[in-house]
Amino acid sequence: MKQSVIIELSNDDLIERLEEEEKQLVKLKLNHAVSPLENPHKITDYRRTIARLKTEMQSRKFKGKL
Repeated sequence: MKQSVIIELSNDDLIERLEEEEKQLVKLKLNHAVSPLENPHKITDYRRTIARLKTEMQSRKFKGKL
């Protein structure tokens, strides 16, 4: 997910999306532990997306928008 898309999300959507991404990351890690994933770079992509979402949340918190 690109930063430009994340910025356009509302606060509720941002929180909801963060929870969904974290759940997906846990599932991917578990599946990868059991049997190797076809594309293990998905784990990295989810981690980066989560970091982008958390960064946007912190930015909004400092600006007083959250």
